[in-house]
Amino acid sequence: MTLRQIFASNLRRLRAERELTQEKLADLAGIDRTYVSALERQVYSASLDTIERLADVLDIDPSELLKRH
Repeated sequence: MTLRQIFASNLRRLRAERELTQEKLADLAGIDRTYVSALERQVYSASLDTIERLADVLDIDPSELLKRH
C-alpha cells in the first residue's frame, strides 16, 4: 500500500468515525470540499500544511494520518 493510499484510507476512516461529512471537514479545515473528496480518492496528495489542518480538525497528531493500520 502506498503512502497516498494509507493517507486516503485513514482520512476517510477518521472522518467517518467523527461523523463528519466531507463538506463539514473541509469547512472546518478551511479547504474546498472537492479537495477532501480528491484526497480520499487519491487524486491528489496533501501538503504538510493540509495534513496539519486536517489533523487539527480531527483532533489527532498529524502522524496518525500516515500510519499503517
